[in-house]
Amino acid sequence: MFGDWIYIYMAKWMVAAKKADFDRISEKFHISPVLARIMRNRDVIGDEAIEKFLKGDKKDLHDPGLMKDMMLAADIVLGKIRLGKSIRIIGDYDVDGICAAYILLMGIRALGGKADTAIPHRIKDGYGLNENLIEAAAEDGIDTIITCDNGIAAAPQIALAKEKGMTVVVTDHHEVPFEEGEQGRIYLLPKADAVVDPRQPDCTYPYKQICGAVVAAKFVSAMMDREDALPIPLQLRERLEEEMLTFGALATVCDVMELKDENRIIVKKGLALMQNTSNMGLKALLTVNGIEDKELSPYHAGFVIGPCMNATGRLDTARRALELFETTQWKDAVTIAGDLKSLNDSRREMTLEGVEEAVLQVEGTKIGRDRVLVVYLPDCHESLAGIIAGRVREKYGKPVFVLTKAEEGIKGSGRSIETYHMYEEMTACKELFTRYGGHKMAAGLSLASEEDVDKFRRKINENCKLTKEDFEEVIHIDVPMPLSYADRTFIKELSCLEPFGVGNPRPLFARKGISLLTGRKLGKNQNVGKYRITDGSGACYEMIYFGDIGQFDSFLTERFGGGSFHKLYAGGVREGEMEIGMAYYPDINYYAGKENIQIVMQYYC
Repeated sequence: MFGDWIYIYMAKWMVAAKKADFDRISEKFHISPVLARIMRNRDVIGDEAIEKFLKGDKKDLHDPGLMKDMMLAADIVLGKIRLGKSIRIIGDYDVDGICAAYILLMGIRALGGKADTAIPHRIKDGYGLNENLIEAAAEDGIDTIITCDNGIAAAPQIALAKEKGMTVVVTDHHEVPFEEGEQGRIYLLPKADAVVDPRQPDCTYPYKQICGAVVAAKFVSAMMDREDALPIPLQLRERLEEEMLTFGALATVCDVMELKDENRIIVKKGLALMQNTSNMGLKALLTVNGIEDKELSPYHAGFVIGPCMNATGRLDTARRALELFETTQWKDAVTIAGDLKSLNDSRREMTLEGVEEAVLQVEGTKIGRDRVLVVYLPDCHESLAGIIAGRVREKYGKPVFVLTKAEEGIKGSGRSIETYHMYEEMTACKELFTRYGGHKMAAGLSLASEEDVDKFRRKINENCKLTKEDFEEVIHIDVPMPLSYADRTFIKELSCLEPFGVGNPRPLFARKGISLLTGRKLGKNQNVGKYRITDGSGACYEMIYFGDIGQFDSFLTERFGGGSFHKLYAGGVREGEMEIGMAYYPDINYYAGKENIQIVMQYYC
């Protein structure tokens, strides 16, 4: 039915055709065959996996002890706690690093440990562990360093800490650095006393895609469960476990981890706990953003709360966010949360300016023809490079690096597309970098000088093997479905699949022969379209479009002519005069105390 929907704005529409006995699954689990089909499209296969997907709980989380070096690390740190040794937790300046540091700090203190934290300054220190942090720890008489959300790529810094007589435990979730040798890939693990990272090649942990904060939470759980650990009062332990789930969920969403396997359970349970959090700082952050009474979703975590935390690491210091979660006074919490929100508002304005400058450079110079875009914005605040790279990638559908002039040399961040493994491609030209790291979809780098910018652009493009097909966005349709099927019962059933996000996208349906009847623009900037539509069944529906309304208007004008286009918004057109195909999902719109079914258009042709 939809095989002829091929290329629309560099996009390929594909209807999933994975097989299963949908009627049997429907009967066994008391769900509709459509819901069974959607789960199969997400590779949820077998009764046990389906049961876990629909009803997964904390008991289904994986045993921390399955992670390589986890029990060794727990024994080392518990031994330090018993001896009263000073422990320093070194996190990172993003949401994951902040949440991981907070989880470790609370956990070790609950176990009777003497611990503090250090968060690197993005500009002064750069990402993760560095020599300055090691020297500072030595001067402060620190016995043990625990890294979180970093450390796996810090072999020289860890060697320095060992030279100074410190114990080092690494907890991380990033890719292990490697070199290509004659015998294949050689992994370069730091020589720490224990290395806890599920991405180690010989780690048997069953799910590798967890964030740094979840690794930290697993570590705290492993320590609490050891027989020789200091017993924690039940009420304190329950609160700690709730906070680990809450902050683990926040970090999982903000670090763009796939919402599969145990990540799905952590986010589902953690967001539910976040609504009634006892953490004063987090509660204040919800309040200043006006979402304290809302049912929280990954959207609120990733696009409201997370950016406020990230803004501190970008424009100020991430220690401010850590202080927020440690505070127990409401007045202080509201003050800090308000400061974080103000910083994020400033960050938004600066980001918009940077994106505009990047677009001018891409469209006004020869770099726009490159398969990998390397944009140099010397005056841009270096902390915004990653956000700007992400926006440029969304606009052009290409891997993007945004480089800025730093106090020492050039710094930058990259954001990738599914068909381009950014970290591996950078490793192929690592001789150009003074420092680099990351994973498939995102990376960071440093260059010695401006002279290296063009060298990097040429080299990364010379090595690039992306083809025209690799740049085509694939739009995965779950089920071709008439609008009449999208009733309140079905929409309620779809909520069983939440939370939606990376790895578990919101189900997408498709329908041809959609007649636009009337249209109007909404919003202060008139950038949202609302339409009355029908699919020939005799019933009419409300449809809304939040995408690029200008591009949609151009599409309608080109397809149907200016006359029909103007009539659509002026009063309406007859059924069949303006007929499109669309990919959509159904939703419930709550307005003025009323509930109405609303069709949300995602794509059109």
